[in-house]
Amino acid sequence: MSSPTRYQNYINAAFVDTDEHLEVRNPANGDLLSLVPESRASDVEAAIDAAHDAKKAWAALPAIERAGYLRKIAARIRQDVSGLARMISAEQGKVMGLAEVEVNFTADYLDYMAEWARRIEGEVIESDRPNETIMMLRKPLGVIAGILPWNFPFFLIARKMAPALVTGNTIVIKPSEETPNNCFAFARIVHEVGLPRGVFNVVSGAGRGAGEALTGSSRVDMISFTGSVATGSRIMAQAAPNLTKLNLELGGKAPAIVLDDADLDLAVNAIRASRVINTGQVCNCAERVYVQRSIAGDFIDRIARAMAATTFGDPLAEPDVEMGPLINQAGLDKVEQMVKTAVGEGAELITGGGVAELGKGFHYQPTVLSGCRADMDIMRREIFGPVLPIQVIDDLDEAIALANDSEYGLTSSIYTRSLASTMRACREIDYGETYINRENFEAMQGFHAGVRKSGIGGADGKHGLYEYTHTQVVYLEA
Repeated sequence: MSSPTRYQNYINAAFVDTDEHLEVRNPANGDLLSLVPESRASDVEAAIDAAHDAKKAWAALPAIERAGYLRKIAARIRQDVSGLARMISAEQGKVMGLAEVEVNFTADYLDYMAEWARRIEGEVIESDRPNETIMMLRKPLGVIAGILPWNFPFFLIARKMAPALVTGNTIVIKPSEETPNNCFAFARIVHEVGLPRGVFNVVSGAGRGAGEALTGSSRVDMISFTGSVATGSRIMAQAAPNLTKLNLELGGKAPAIVLDDADLDLAVNAIRASRVINTGQVCNCAERVYVQRSIAGDFIDRIARAMAATTFGDPLAEPDVEMGPLINQAGLDKVEQMVKTAVGEGAELITGGGVAELGKGFHYQPTVLSGCRADMDIMRREIFGPVLPIQVIDDLDEAIALANDSEYGLTSSIYTRSLASTMRACREIDYGETYINRENFEAMQGFHAGVRKSGIGGADGKHGLYEYTHTQVVYLEA
């Protein structure tokens, strides 16, 4: 076995080593992949210094020139889709097909955000005074801290840096300590295309160290974080003394409602796809199902067979598997305990329900539970694994009430042929996104945002772009 790669932070257009390092291992087999910097507060401060020093010159560039750099990065990414996808698969456990989708989508996202260079708009407002014009301008915020999760680590770099850079901000990225390798590969690409010094910086390390040095800094103008509710709450507390602007995408407990007039083949295929994608480790996965009583038996039988047929294993050793491992031992232990607790509370195990005996790695069987109730932990807490709990309901009234009875509010879905039911669900389901008769997966031109504990602000599209700006109102008499 080859020796692990040793990575360096990327600060002010230079690769900089640190004294201490973290190990990164493959969750499918435990192999040691790399050693990455365990950044100190001084390393993070150096990155913030670089971003702070670069922000004025970067903001002064015409937006179309800033966008040109994003296009160059996108083009360079497309030159090595397979290599980047293998890196993501090795450190995160993602199947190769999905990893390649992630890499290509990242390049497309950079190009999409680059297109906004000529579309960033202000407003002209009618004044009450003669000879006065009121103008509302959009300005960059300054230095952005982008703190990444491990489930879509490559794409989330672009989701934060692309709108930040095209609107004139600079950025410091901290990848998850579980999946930092791809971020250093991204930094190498940025370096090769010649992005100006200090505009894009990467520091790795644990959240309690490097992360807190970022979130507590008075010179960071916005924190964009994707991850758990618990970590998001800690970030809010750390940012509070400086009143730093926050953009938080947190957890989800997406309800999928299946009514008795649904196309069951479509519903089964879409819900299964929304549950096993990335081994269920996606915030907008279908996390709980409410199926109408008259079709419940048929639906449960079909979805159980579909889940049981899902192939899983080490994606790099077995390229045809549909599902890889969970990210780490803690994730595996959590899923295992939640299923055991649900069965103990009266849920019926239809298929799966245990750790997969593959010899190594953090693999869990695709699992279906029926007979679930609203008071069960598994219907209320985020699972983040390939487990589908199902509750039988009598009508749409009950389904909507149960769907909304959650501390989360990110994504939701409904399966029905009725336009009236569809429109009522859109009006009454209190979620940031609702998918009708399709799998849960957002578009880059939409707006990915939640309510309640699912977050603050959002990403993608025009509205996600403007998250990285503030307004300046100008009163001009002339």
